[in-house]
Amino acid sequence: MEFRHLRYFLALAEELHFGRAARRLSISQPPLSLNIQQLEASIGVKLFIRNSREVRLTAAGEAFVPRARALLEQAQEAGRHARDVEQGLVGRLHIGFVGAMLYQGLPQMLRQFQAQHPLLQVLLHELNSKDQFIDLSHERLDLGFVHTTRAPPDLSRILVARQPFVCCLPAAHPLAKKRKLSLHQLQGEPFAMVARAVAPDYHEAILSLCTEAGFHPEIRYELRHWLSVVSLVSQGLGVALVPQALRQSGLPDTAFVPLDSETTPYDTYCLWKTAREHPALASFVETVRASAPKPANGRR
Repeated sequence: MEFRHLRYFLALAEELHFGRAARRLSISQPPLSLNIQQLEASIGVKLFIRNSREVRLTAAGEAFVPRARALLEQAQEAGRHARDVEQGLVGRLHIGFVGAMLYQGLPQMLRQFQAQHPLLQVLLHELNSKDQFIDLSHERLDLGFVHTTRAPPDLSRILVARQPFVCCLPAAHPLAKKRKLSLHQLQGEPFAMVARAVAPDYHEAILSLCTEAGFHPEIRYELRHWLSVVSLVSQGLGVALVPQALRQSGLPDTAFVPLDSETTPYDTYCLWKTAREHPALASFVETVRASAPKPANGRR
């Protein structure tokens, strides 16, 4: 049984006349008769009673009409769904992100993308940069937002944010009211940091900044997420250097004070597997590209 047989059957079931059904199908009567015979043979029952005076459905034919119609509708829906997937209009997109991206434009990108692709399901996974590399390589993620330049060569990237570090202090700390402060003023303070295993680039960057300021930080707490660092500082347990965007975190009892000198910028990249063929991914990359800062030379 083929879908052609079902179309021919339904046309004849509705017209109950071979001539009219053939004209409706834009074919001649012999192919119509042949296809009806093939359908009846394939399912093993007579679907029509036909003689020189009339064509009418048998009881089996009447019972087959709604099933045949449903099968054709399902086939058409399956075809539409396949075309929509090919065009990136439906499906699922798995996106990894580091927590700081919640304050670096990710919500705005998602709102814009979902407004343009309402049938696409975007699934978010908060992961550190290292774990995102693993999941991107195994295609458990389609795209990720990370805080490291050490990307594998098979990944494409876009710089989506560049920002300075600022000092994060408990609101009751004596330095919290300063407009700016020098890094050496934090000497002897207990530091909270993102662990080296989670963000090696920026762990090393903070250590280098402190060394240049003339001291080695007393690292008391090593955590997996920047929001955990800010939360710990808000409890009065230490100080930290964090990306400027975390000022928007809204955690109480914290103060964010700029440094009086420039620091290594905190860069955020969007990464995806270059060879990954996924129409929805390509659409999301365009959304990211439109939101990304343009360097002075016009290239990203």
